[in-house]
Parts: sequence; structure tokens; C-alpha cells
Amino acid sequence: MKRILLPIVFAFSTSLLAAPATDPAAQTFNQPNAAPATPVPTIIPMWRCTLPGGTYEVAVRSIIAVSTHEYLVDGVARVIELNIDTAGALFARFYFIEPNTPTSGPGGLGAGTIDKAQQLLTQAAQATGQDAWQKVVKNYPTTTHAHTVEYRLTSKDQVQAMFQSVETAFRQGKSGNYAPPAE
Repeated sequence: MKRILLPIVFAFSTSLLAAPATDPAAQTFNQPNAAPATPVPTIIPMWRCTLPGGTYEVAVRSIIAVSTHEYLVDGVARVIELNIDTAGALFARFYFIEPNTPTSGPGGLGAGTIDKAQQLLTQAAQATGQDAWQKVVKNYPTTTHAHTVEYRLTSKDQVQAMFQSVETAFRQGKSGNYAPPAE
């Protein structure tokens, strides 16, 4: 009897040792009627800008700096620019550009003459389809491979409103959106 009992006890004890440990989490997956675990969505604060020229979206946590400034290009054009620097390789630039019109003074042209000349130049450019005052202009390959995405805005007010939007998202670490008002 001992000869039969000993192998049975040995087989039973080894089956207990070989059995997997009972883990409550593991049991959930092994039960046929258990509901599958639903993934928890990750919410990342994003800043999004929707413009006629495209959409720019960035994780707020990736923004390193936001700046705005104004400058003259060769004395001919005035640029009001907003830059968003991020931890990635892409640099975002939003700007409004306008002709730099000299102020009239003694012996100079009158404001009406300057305005009329600017209006005629704009009309001529629109007629030829070459209106650089309304489009982003890039030189291939220099500016197209500079890891810069550029958007042209239609007013200085848009630059300021966009700056307020992205700065608020940056400072508060919260999502934000900007879209210019319909014209």
C-alpha cells in the first residue's frame, strides 16, 4: 500500500508546485465572461492653429519659447512675426508683411500718392497671380529645407491675437486653439 500511496502523493505535490500562482489580475484575463480592459486615453495638452494656408498643431509640453517682434526687410517691407520654438526639429513662424511706406514730409510725396501707388502695385500683382504680399515665399532649397514651417497672416491684429492664444497655452500648460476671424 505504501508503494502505491507514495507515487500518488509525489505526483499530487509536484502538480501543486507546477501550478501557476493565483494572481487576481491574471484571473481576470483567464475568465471567459470577464470584460476586456479598456485603455485609458492619454490626454496631451495641444495648441492648434487653423489658417487658410494649413494647420499647425504642437504639444504644449514641447514648446520652449514663444516670441513676437517687428523688423524691416531691406527698408522695403515691414514684418510683424510670431515664432514658436519647440523641443523638436521643426520651427514655426507666423507673420504679417506689409510694404514699408515712408512718411510724407517737407518736399516728400503726399500720403495719398503713396497709398495710390501701393494700391496700383497690389492690383498689378493680383492680376498676374504673383502677389508676394499675400503668400509665403520660399527659395528652394535654402528655405524649404530649413526645418521651418511658415504661415502668412493678413493683419498685425492676427499676429497679436495668435500670440495671446499660444502664450496662454504655454504658460498654463493647457490646450488652446486659434483661428482667425472670417473676413
